[in-house]
Amino acid sequence: MGTLVTIHVVGGIPAPENAGETSQSIDRAFAWFQAVEDCCSRFDSRSELVQLCAQVGDPIAVGPLLYQLVQFALAVAEETGGAFDPTVGRRMEDRGFNRHYRTGEVRRAPESDASVKPVDYRDVRIDSKRKTITLLRPLILDLGAVAKGFAVDLAARELRSFANFAINAGGDLYLSGRNERAEDWSIGIRHPRRDGELIDSIRVSHRAVCTSGDYERRSSAEPGAHHILDPSTGVSPQAVASVTVVAPSAVLADALATAAFVLGPSAGLALFERLGVDGLIITPALERFATRGMARDYQLGNSAILPHAQGTAHHRPGDSPGVRRAR
Repeated sequence: MGTLVTIHVVGGIPAPENAGETSQSIDRAFAWFQAVEDCCSRFDSRSELVQLCAQVGDPIAVGPLLYQLVQFALAVAEETGGAFDPTVGRRMEDRGFNRHYRTGEVRRAPESDASVKPVDYRDVRIDSKRKTITLLRPLILDLGAVAKGFAVDLAARELRSFANFAINAGGDLYLSGRNERAEDWSIGIRHPRRDGELIDSIRVSHRAVCTSGDYERRSSAEPGAHHILDPSTGVSPQAVASVTVVAPSAVLADALATAAFVLGPSAGLALFERLGVDGLIITPALERFATRGMARDYQLGNSAILPHAQGTAHHRPGDSPGVRRAR
């Protein structure tokens, strides 16, 4: 996935008879990252995702990993009114994000009619009974905004027998229990304009934390563009510099950080409040806007709290994993 993954388990040295089981659990946790990448990479011609995108118009039976991730991505797209959209792959390619991080190989999909009528998430259909996915038009699914968080959650499930651990996959984290000092985990939030500095920190336990920033990946084809696109325009949003989300799962935090980046501070915070997660949004001018729970529950420093934004509530997906309104 183009990033370093670390797993930190806190606890005593296991008894010799349990050492092998402990090692196997950690190995299985790491293995999920490779499994998700092998399945969901849009850069590898052998991946199940690329094979799916090559077949248009027919229901395609897919494996459980790809089905779950596409189902979740479509649910978030519906919930956010398309601010998050997994069909932006071709536009990502157009902006230079089409190079495999390991091999350097440039991947370019065949041309389609997408330039005449842009595709969106409604061009993807799923059948929950048959576990099939149908692409109604030629398109490229890009699951980069959720795949890493999904792998973090799978790894965390593998480690559930441990009380205290931290998983860090390039800034997508899951924190369980306590650290070595028997305190909630302290998580630094990167300063979006000063390399190597933190702008704030939070204290977290039994939660995932994911950050999306305009500093992560810059386009080689378009000056000023970065890896997050507004699906409605195909242009990188400029009103936000970074978004940090605290949620029960990393895949949800990952997806909502991207959606809020597109929506902007007011609508982004309204989305967080509606779905019962917490977050911090920082603008290029370093204005900070946070949900009420960030300061109350996670010891975030002083940030402005935007009032609830008024708007139209989106349809709630019925059986979508991880997407739930606050109660």
